[in-house]
Amino acid sequence: MKNIIFFGPPGAGKGTQAKKISEYLNISHLSTGDILRKKLLDKDDLAKELKSIMSSGNLVSDEILNSIVSLRLKNETNNGFILDGYPRTLAQSEFLNNFLIQSSISINFIFNIELNFKTLKERILKRSSEESRDDDKIDVIETRYNEYLNSTEKVSNFYRENKSSIFHEIDGSQQIQEITEKIKEIIKK
Repeated sequence: MKNIIFFGPPGAGKGTQAKKISEYLNISHLSTGDILRKKLLDKDDLAKELKSIMSSGNLVSDEILNSIVSLRLKNETNNGFILDGYPRTLAQSEFLNNFLIQSSISINFIFNIELNFKTLKERILKRSSEESRDDDKIDVIETRYNEYLNSTEKVSNFYRENKSSIFHEIDGSQQIQEITEKIKEIIKK
C-alpha cells in the first residue's frame, strides 16, 4: 500500500502524473480539482459558491476542502491513495497531518513537480483549447499561479524541510513519459 502526495504549480502535470501512477499502483487518485469540478454540476448553493470561487481563480476554503478530503480518505485508508491538489495551505497540511496520525496512516512519497511560469502558461493555454476548462484563462492562470506561490509553495517547502527522506523533486519540463518513468523508479526503490 502506497500513500503519495503530488505538489507543483497549476499546469505542471500533477494530475497527469497522479493518474498514471494511480493506474500503475492500482490505487485511488484523489484530485481535489476533479472532486470540485464534479460538485459544480450540482445545482445547490455550495455548487454556486464554488463556481464563483473557482472561475475567479481563487482557492476553495480550507474548511470545505478538509471536509471533502477527509471523507474520501476514510474510504481509501486500506488501499493506498494519491493526493493531487491537497494540501494547498499550511492549515490544510496541519489538518491532514493530524488526520493521518489519528488514522495511523503514513505518507510514503511526496513528489514536487517543478516548472517555470512561461512553460506553465503555454501548457495551460494548450490544455484549455483541448479540454475547454473555465479555469484556464490568462488572468485566472496568473491568479492561480500567485496563489500557488503565496500558499502551496510554502506547504511544499514545509514537507521538503520536514519530510526530506520521502520528498522528491521532479523536473516538470521533461516529456510526460520521462517524468512517469522517473517517478516509477523512485517508487520501486
